[in-house]
Amino acid sequence: MSNRHYVTIRVKFIQYDDKFKIMETREKRIRRLIYQSSYTGTLETDLLLGQFANRYLMKLKDEQLDDYEALLAQGDQNILAWVRGDLQIPANLNGMVFSLIKDFSTKL
Repeated sequence: MSNRHYVTIRVKFIQYDDKFKIMETREKRIRRLIYQSSYTGTLETDLLLGQFANRYLMKLKDEQLDDYEALLAQGDQNILAWVRGDLQIPANLNGMVFSLIKDFSTKL
């Protein structure tokens, strides 16, 4: 009898320029997002998002990771202004993930 083991790997396709160029696992994606969160450009945002990412990203669903990645793409100055309440966050980004980040910021 064979002792074969099968492993299921979830894969995320990232679309660039209408072509699928990169394939990454969930774990690799989370590591990338944690790295990007820790090096956004300003120290204050690096600390906030880096600590948030380390604590929460593994717990988020894939759709929530998509939301987090969309937030990161907006830039550290915008994210910080939204968290502080200096600017109103666009409605399409104002979801559960942003609420988690904002709540997390009050605990730092």
